[in-house]
Amino acid sequence: MIEQHEAEAGRARLASALIANGSLTSDWLPGYDAVPRHLFVPDTVWPGRADGVRQGEAVNRDADRAAWWEAVHSDVPLTTQWDDGAHAGTGRGTMPTSSNSMPTMVFSMLAALNVEDGNRVLEIGTGTGWNAALLAHRLGPGNVVTVEVDQYSAAGARQRLAKAGYAPTSVVGDGADGYAKGAPYNRVIATCSVGRIPQAWVEQARPGGVIVAPWGPEYGGEAVVRLTVGDDGTASGRFIGSSAFMRLRQQRAERPDSLAYLSGPWPADGARSSTPLSPEDVGGWLEMFAIGVQVPGAFPLIERYQDGTYTLWLHDTAVTSWATVDWEPDRGDYEVMQSGRRRLWDEVAAAWRWWDSRGRPGFDRFGLTVAGASHSVWLDSPDNPVAVSG
Repeated sequence: MIEQHEAEAGRARLASALIANGSLTSDWLPGYDAVPRHLFVPDTVWPGRADGVRQGEAVNRDADRAAWWEAVHSDVPLTTQWDDGAHAGTGRGTMPTSSNSMPTMVFSMLAALNVEDGNRVLEIGTGTGWNAALLAHRLGPGNVVTVEVDQYSAAGARQRLAKAGYAPTSVVGDGADGYAKGAPYNRVIATCSVGRIPQAWVEQARPGGVIVAPWGPEYGGEAVVRLTVGDDGTASGRFIGSSAFMRLRQQRAERPDSLAYLSGPWPADGARSSTPLSPEDVGGWLEMFAIGVQVPGAFPLIERYQDGTYTLWLHDTAVTSWATVDWEPDRGDYEVMQSGRRRLWDEVAAAWRWWDSRGRPGFDRFGLTVAGASHSVWLDSPDNPVAVSG
């Protein structure tokens, strides 16, 4: 009885926070009340942070019920699986691969989806099943299809959904393929990030349909985009806010380490120069996004040292080029080394200057147009595409 009272109090506190930050709107409040988050949280979770990029220590329901309930009613993501299920135990694994998403993100994306009675929705990434249950409550289970690539996550989600009284169409398969058997859909929502919108999602949506998905370039940075599907089979729309989701399994990148790029002992064939632009200035989530849409086929790594300094490594995905920039405090310029057919630091610095010269636009000034395999990021208008280097 005490636990039930604490659960109700925690749900009320979380609802108040979500209403206050504008993510939980009046049309989704009945769903929030009817579909408690705790029904879709496993006994062991690793609570994250609001920025979605780090996980804390494991919390187990049986070992520490108070901490588990606190995690459930906190506005943070809860990692539920590591390393595609290969990791066991309560320590952190190498890579988080499934989660119960941050409530602010869940309801912000549902609001952006703008569902209407009778809509059919395709969800990519069932996870623990909470998002599917919210959609099923709102639209009816017969109007919701949810696809999960991991058979064990899918099985757990189906059990939780059934226990909560919902039975949407649950499919085990590659989310990039969508689910053609259930098409056409009025809405498509992804709870995993992509660097390319799968063509199947566009083809399986009705003209005028909406696709809501986290999208990010290879370089880093990510935001949720809201696309409207046109009569001509294209899809276009603006980004609506920052996000940090796990990548669609089909689009995960295999990234070699820095040693794979060097032709010999340091500094190999690198050309030395200097820059007044600090690595600190290019490392924010928004900055990485703005750089990444201009510098395709490249990614950064950070090598940190015990004295607090670090080296920013830049690599190209073709394994032809590399660059380093050394950061130290209180410096006016920073040492640069570059090698290969691309001068990656020069590209990154030019991309940063482009972003800076346009008033440092936020995510909401960027948009995306998808036409088959072509993805064009634009600033303010589709008529103003962002140029790419490389």
